[in-house]
Amino acid sequence: MESKQEMAGNLLKTSSLTVKKKLLHQMGVSLYNTSHGFHEEELKKKLQQFPGGSVDLQKEDSGIGILTLNNPSKMNAFSGVMMLQLLERVIELENWTEGKGLIVRGAENTFSSGSDLNAVKALATPEDGLVLCMFMQNTLTRLMRLPLISVALIQGRALGGGAEVTTACDFRLMTAESEIRFVHKDMGIIPSWGGATRLIKIIGSRQALKVLSGALKLDSKKALDIGMAEEVLQSTDETECLREAREWLKQFTRGPPEVIRALKTCVSSGKELCFEEALQIEKDLVGTVWGGPANKEAIARKGKFNK
Repeated sequence: MESKQEMAGNLLKTSSLTVKKKLLHQMGVSLYNTSHGFHEEELKKKLQQFPGGSVDLQKEDSGIGILTLNNPSKMNAFSGVMMLQLLERVIELENWTEGKGLIVRGAENTFSSGSDLNAVKALATPEDGLVLCMFMQNTLTRLMRLPLISVALIQGRALGGGAEVTTACDFRLMTAESEIRFVHKDMGIIPSWGGATRLIKIIGSRQALKVLSGALKLDSKKALDIGMAEEVLQSTDETECLREAREWLKQFTRGPPEVIRALKTCVSSGKELCFEEALQIEKDLVGTVWGGPANKEAIARKGKFNK
């Protein structure tokens, strides 16, 4: 029989796994809530006071979504309303069962210059900063965990919070003249939307320290060299760049949505959980596709060739 200590240990493991499964295996679960001093509705009322721009979502029949940061008069800086709209669009994408891929881009040949300073100035206390930090970490973590293979299309500049948004995508494509700059140190702060933590996962701690301190400037060539970017696009034209990004992403999204989405979720769990926990989620995901329509069709197709 199990001792009380063993039973307690097993219960703790099960409880811990249940929480992590909820975060990764179920969409719509946020990192922070009222137990962390995070009162989302109060912050939303404050953010609504700062209008300007929009976050637009186009869902294509191919299963690829186009998420556009649209505030070109301010280099696509995030107004308070845009921060709220980003969360709304992420929730919409969480519920898009036919979705397979996502391109995140900025309007009119630039990605994003981060936060609109009008909102920043109004949220000036440490308490305000922490609540905004929790809100944006919640949103970008949910963006990162979407069961869609995502790519940031970086034209022009991705600065500050804009640079942080690029790290919430699985991949980054850049145009030749574009750049990614974490300018937080120059503003007397550090990244607050989860960008530093995600950057370390992408390029490692040594390179991340160089980038965050400003010692390493990430133009397209250097970003490609250190693995921050996957490819430098040939075109600089906005429409042509989007076409190139679509074509690039299609190599990952060929196939039925349920299989692509299960693959992405499997990789997300492997990245974030310990080995045994990730294996359990992989097992659960297998159960969603094994014997399904795509699996049966593939077996029947292979059977024809083997005759």
